Amino acid sequence: MTQTCTSTQNEIIRYIYNETSSSENVLIETSLVYDNELLDFYLDCLELKEEMNQIQLSPKESSIQNIMNFSKNFRPAI
Repeated sequence: MTQTCTSTQNEIIRYIYNETSSSENVLIETSLVYDNELLDFYLDCLELKEEMNQIQLSPKESSIQNIMNFSKNFRPAI
């Protein structure tokens, strides 16, 4: 079953990333107190955000070598 993202869920995501106003924060926090499903969504999003923050990306060594080789051999056409 596919869950559809609602406006309230979008507000929760904005809230997690500190993209909401003070007045929005009050409404969202009140909603979290009274809506267990929304609270579960909020907690899941917090966990996901933390996991995403731990992802470390780096290029393959062969990609770095390809760029370096191109750079060494590049001659601008003037």
